[in-house]
Amino acid sequence: MIKILVGAVTLVSLLMPIQASAEEPIVSAEALLHQMDEASRDLSYELSYILIKKNSIEPLRYRHAVEDGKTYAHLIYLSGPPREVIQRGREVSYFEPGLDPFTIDSNKMVAPLPPVMKTNIHELSDFYDFISMGRAREAGVACDVIRVAPKDGTRYSYLLWIDTRSHLVMRADLLDRDGEPLEQYRAVSYVVNPKVGEVLKNLSTVDLPAVVQLPPQPQADLGWSVNWLPQGFESVSRNRHRLVLTERPVESKMYSDGLFSLSIYVSDADNYTVREQLVRQGRRTLHSNVVGDKEVTVVGDIPPATARRIAESITFAKAPVVIPTAEGTKP
Repeated sequence: MIKILVGAVTLVSLLMPIQASAEEPIVSAEALLHQMDEASRDLSYELSYILIKKNSIEPLRYRHAVEDGKTYAHLIYLSGPPREVIQRGREVSYFEPGLDPFTIDSNKMVAPLPPVMKTNIHELSDFYDFISMGRAREAGVACDVIRVAPKDGTRYSYLLWIDTRSHLVMRADLLDRDGEPLEQYRAVSYVVNPKVGEVLKNLSTVDLPAVVQLPPQPQADLGWSVNWLPQGFESVSRNRHRLVLTERPVESKMYSDGLFSLSIYVSDADNYTVREQLVRQGRRTLHSNVVGDKEVTVVGDIPPATARRIAESITFAKAPVVIPTAEGTKP
């Protein structure tokens, strides 16, 4: 039912374009995205929206402001168990059912917001095309419609509806390589008002959990390499750790292009390891296969064909050959 509704609304929106006035200056798609980026970072606003996935609809409310040079933000889930995220400058606090509240040192929320918000548009321009799609109406206002499409066709794309006045994102459709929506962010109502900043500034007096002091993560030197990635993906981290439930040792590398991210995991194969599997759920793809005595798993917001190609590009360093000598063994 949700899938049919989403498709119908998408079609209606695109079939009802709004013509720009002949007197209005023509602004490039990239310039519009820069305006969107500045608005999402600098304005005091409240945005209520729904996140539509294949089998669910999640209502949320997001507030944002900059007061005295410090960013304040508050995201709250409006249905189900109480969940919220609070940002005060470089402190982000998470409140989740079943977990003790915690705070980390970061300048960005890990939360269901359109990833294209607060993203470096200039860097994205090297790997994505920004295409103007005209104007349409969303959340009751006129919007410029922009498509953010990968130049190499190896990842997903976004279709954005940007309010012509506030330059905030009113709608963001994540599209697969066939143009079908995987998920949608759709604004229901919004307000831009300095009073939002006054309300959020009160968060400075709220008693939040202390910042968790995470131990430094050494960039482990792993014995395998990735020989192909879509252009623009750069290494974010690499480490060795053990799975919580099984204590199984795993090596991992994480990559991001500023819009999408993926992780690669390598572990020893055993009798329970599946030779190859491919699972896609919404935007997330999991692909695993066995290379020699190792299991390689790629997980990320990428198409299945891309995940498979990355997994197949993994190569392992050869172990040093041990040569016996009269004095013992030497590599």
